[in-house]
Amino acid sequence: MVRVGTMAAVVLVLLGTACEYGRQELDRPDNHSPSRYVWPLPEGFPAPRVPPDNPMTTEKVELGRHLFHDPRLSGDGTVSCASCHQPELAYTDGRSRAVGSQGNIHPRSAMSLTNVAYNATLGWDDPSLIRLEDQALVPLFNTQPLEMGVAGRENVVLVRFRGHRRYRQLFFKAFPEDKDPVTMRNVIYALASFERTLISGNSPYDRWAYGGEVDALNPDERAGARLFFSRRVNCFRCHAGFNFSGPVVYEGSGVSKPQFHNTGLYNEDRRGAYPKPNTGVHRHSGRSEDMGKFRAPTLRNIALTAPYMHDGSVATLEAVLDHYAAGGRARSFGLDTRAIGPGSATDPLITGFELTPEERRQMVAFLRALTDESFVRRARQ
Repeated sequence: MVRVGTMAAVVLVLLGTACEYGRQELDRPDNHSPSRYVWPLPEGFPAPRVPPDNPMTTEKVELGRHLFHDPRLSGDGTVSCASCHQPELAYTDGRSRAVGSQGNIHPRSAMSLTNVAYNATLGWDDPSLIRLEDQALVPLFNTQPLEMGVAGRENVVLVRFRGHRRYRQLFFKAFPEDKDPVTMRNVIYALASFERTLISGNSPYDRWAYGGEVDALNPDERAGARLFFSRRVNCFRCHAGFNFSGPVVYEGSGVSKPQFHNTGLYNEDRRGAYPKPNTGVHRHSGRSEDMGKFRAPTLRNIALTAPYMHDGSVATLEAVLDHYAAGGRARSFGLDTRAIGPGSATDPLITGFELTPEERRQMVAFLRALTDESFVRRARQ
């Protein structure tokens, strides 16, 4: 025999389910078809490559923008993607090492998301990470270290969004073919779509080099540009092309071979060892020749993204120049340079150079001229 109290509880559950289903039906837009996203590309920029299973739509980008800034996306509801990728800092966080859920400190710094759509690989050191959809899984589900802490709490996170009318509407608009669009797969696809729109290409350098504004750079900045692109300093060899970075991909481009560089930042064992766990590509491959190899990030908006290097161990642009001028920081520490030979895997491009105080100042001025103020303003809106 079923007790009255138990029967009442069952009825309430059924009514609640029916009400929830009814609310979702009310939230579903009638005859809605997502609109194709139109890229607002800077002069000379190609369209980013987009995977066939996640085409760009305006609605998906809008959903992703909301999710990116919402701490409800984390397991305990305390951190968002924007906690480590702050728009005003060109989507970095100003820390040497990122801080995740429950105060967990990441071993590496948060990379800038400026023009992340063009990166041939993602993250600091993983050659296999080539899709934004796959990269999003890392901070969401990592446990070592804990970043956003979603692993094991997926349903908790999704219930937060299912219980929010505005989000139900955003999900339905972004994924109208799904009966229940509030899924983790759709969260990831929306985040990746939004991140592809973070395109920056309106710095003073761009206006000077591509826009025909002859006065967009002052004399010091122009002198710094000549040094940057000179064989003597060689910065352009690793920070190349329209993105001032390593290899890029875009719509219609071929396959870009990933490139990683050991810049002589550490030499812990006199054979070029880097401190664990930040051993670069070596962390994934286990090969000694991959020790200390990291991806060359974009230099766009570099003045906003201090501190520098994979572990934030170099505080200023001036200190970065000193590092490379010395042929690697290990040399600047006065260590035996013979110990930083071929066995250390230090990139052969890291040979050192000399700069006068004036040239050093000019190069810093040029790097600061890669700041796109309009990018930061748009991000704040």
